[in-house]
Amino acid sequence: FPRCSVSQVPVAEGKSVQQTVELLTRKLELLGAEKQGTFCVDCETYHTAASTISSQGQTGKLMYVMHNSEYPLSCFALFENGPCLIADANFDILMVKLKGFFQNAKANKIESRGTRYQYCDFLVKVGTVTMGPSARGISVEVEYCPCVIANDCWNLLMEFMQSFMGNHTPGIPSVFSTKHDSIYSPADTMVQYMELFNKIRKQQQVPVAGIR
Repeated sequence: FPRCSVSQVPVAEGKSVQQTVELLTRKLELLGAEKQGTFCVDCETYHTAASTISSQGQTGKLMYVMHNSEYPLSCFALFENGPCLIADANFDILMVKLKGFFQNAKANKIESRGTRYQYCDFLVKVGTVTMGPSARGISVEVEYCPCVIANDCWNLLMEFMQSFMGNHTPGIPSVFSTKHDSIYSPADTMVQYMELFNKIRKQQQVPVAGIR
């Protein structure tokens, strides 16, 4: 069972993204959660260069290069339906040198920024997800910090999330349906952010007020 959940919260009816974020954080503060700085998770999309596809007859693949302020010395490279590589921060320089093989789809850069909250053993991050200048949605990450071997903490996570997310409390993240070991890894969190960002990208044609 996971010790960390990353999910999207819909914009409240008649409210903006920012107003909905404020509603969520107000509920957390009323519970007694305390602000512990800020956070940022970003994601850049790379696609297989056209020359590589034509010369090797391969189908094009997407790779997502991500950063998380919680792990400032690391860079995460995730492939579609594939592994997650954890590298040091110099990986970004390597991607520039690999531009003949992978090209940056700059218009697809997406990130979530917001405030970190600590409540007892829980770490909560409520973020505004943006693409370019536009707010596209809201992310909520909840982590139960003491749990390394994630055995029984999902029920605790669910109970806590329901206290401020109500009907929008998520189910068990899909990344854990295929995990055979139970040891938590930062990659588990990053896969969840990748899935959330891809979901929001697909919704980008929908007006934000219409996201339910």
